[in-house]
Formats: sequence, C-alpha cells, structure tokens
Amino acid sequence: MPHPASLEIDELLEECKVVATKGSGPGGQHRNKTSSAIVITHVPSGVVGQASERRSQHENRAVAIQRLRINLALAVRSEIEEGQGPSELWRTRAKGGSIKVSESHVDFPNLFAEALDFLENDRYEILQSASRLGVTSSQLIKFIKTIHEAFQRINDQREKNGMGRLK
Repeated sequence: MPHPASLEIDELLEECKVVATKGSGPGGQHRNKTSSAIVITHVPSGVVGQASERRSQHENRAVAIQRLRINLALAVRSEIEEGQGPSELWRTRAKGGSIKVSESHVDFPNLFAEALDFLENDRYEILQSASRLGVTSSQLIKFIKTIHEAFQRINDQREKNGMGRLK
C-alpha cells in the first residue's frame, strides 16, 4: 500500500470527507458570510487538514490538502522491507548527500513520510537512516527539523531508546 501522503490528490480525496464552513475569527463581513474555510478529514486514519486564512475557498482547499498530506506524513508509518532502499522520488531529490525540497512543494509530504519511515525502521539511528537514504546525517536532521513536531517526536523516541537528543 502506498503511503496516503504519496497518493495523487484525486486518489487521496476519494478517501476523504471535505467540508466547507465559515471561517472564525477576524476578517470582517466577507469572512462571516461565505463558506470559504475548508476542513478535509482522511477517513481511514482520522487525520485532518484545514485552512481558513484566505478569502477564496479554492485557495483554502489547496492549502488544506497540503496540510493534510503533511499531517498524514507525521501520523502514518509504512513498513520498510529489509534491504529496501529509498524510492525513485527520493533518489531524484537527494543529490550530493543532500535532500532539497521546499515544505510547500507537492513532493514534500511524500519525501517527509519516507524519511520518517526509515528513521522509525532504524530505531531513530540517524547515521543508519541517512546512509540508507543516501544523504548526510546533518542533511537528514536539517530536513526533519523542517517540521518541529516531527523533530520533537524523534528526540523523544531517541531519549526513550537511551540515545542523545539531536540539536
């Protein structure tokens, strides 16, 4: 099964419930009259992505989808087979020991999920995961730091495993 964060948008949305609602908070008359806020729930996992900061429902939908995909990358783990290397997507993005992708890029959630899957499989041994992914340990740490919540979880797991916290 592919990771839900790696699904094409149409495939992912088939597994989701999408609700348009009125935004809350400041924003004036327009915000309180239109249903421009979007909440997307991935039904199999219960993971949610939402956006309401823009006036356009279409723009909020795109932001909510990206947030859902990132939240799925954080919440859902996929098994890594023994001896399995990184995906083709990862190999195209990992050049010269580094991984380059913006958090707003459509590939980011898929790549982030893959990095987290390898780290969990390797019991949070950064050197081992970095080596298997074809990047330096400092680049892997920098990539994981992109999402503070993930970095915190990895440090918590490393601490539970008797390893030092990453900086």
